[in-house]
Amino acid sequence: MSHLITKVRSKQPLIHNITNQVVMNFTANGLYALGASPVMANAKEEVEEMAAKADALVLNIGTLTSDQVEAMILAGKSANQAGIPVVLDPVGVGATKFRTASALKILDQVQVSCIRGNAGEIANLAGVETKVRGVDGAEDIDVQQLAEVAFTKLQCPLAITGAQDIIIDANQITFIANGHPLLTKVTGTGCLLSSVVAAFLAVSDDVQTAISDAISYYGIAAELAAAEHQNPGSFQVAFLDQLFLVDEKTINEKKRITRS
Repeated sequence: MSHLITKVRSKQPLIHNITNQVVMNFTANGLYALGASPVMANAKEEVEEMAAKADALVLNIGTLTSDQVEAMILAGKSANQAGIPVVLDPVGVGATKFRTASALKILDQVQVSCIRGNAGEIANLAGVETKVRGVDGAEDIDVQQLAEVAFTKLQCPLAITGAQDIIIDANQITFIANGHPLLTKVTGTGCLLSSVVAAFLAVSDDVQTAISDAISYYGIAAELAAAEHQNPGSFQVAFLDQLFLVDEKTINEKKRITRS
């Protein structure tokens, strides 16, 4: 079965990231390793023009300001007019009222192709009561039940990532078992994943396939990196290398995907 990684590397889509200050360098390097092209433009004076030139847009609220929310909405509307996919990463939603209100404001004004977050973030975005600790997650949640409730509320394809990843849209639920716990020990791996999802969405109109291909590829790269490097610093470098090295054959051999 053909995997979209080959198409991403062939097309080298331009991914416009309005993202947080902590992860810009890691996200850019990860997209380059993947085979995509990153641009990090967040000034409200230029985001509309930049989004119109890109192949996908990522809105990441990790280090949020009022000006950035305005820029995200301007860029999102421009992306919608251009017909390119928009991925929202609602980092830390539920931790503060401002963060939650900002994410909901973006969703109200921008048509989003996918929301990628952890279970706590998706729960709070959908109004499902849970406790969020900073930007790192929440208490234990029945993730499949959450996915179904959250999709009903948000009416947008969701990628809920964690020990097992769940993708849900109007047609099916996909479960992905690839990945490694060391991903949680490196800052920005979730943020980079949202940008990788955007790169895959940029080359396919099949949203479920694009998201599942992106997440399985990402998890396999983490597994291969962790097999050789068990400490966070060396793992981070090895992970970037594996994003560059993992090919379609390896993915098809190692992906663990089930659908219902």
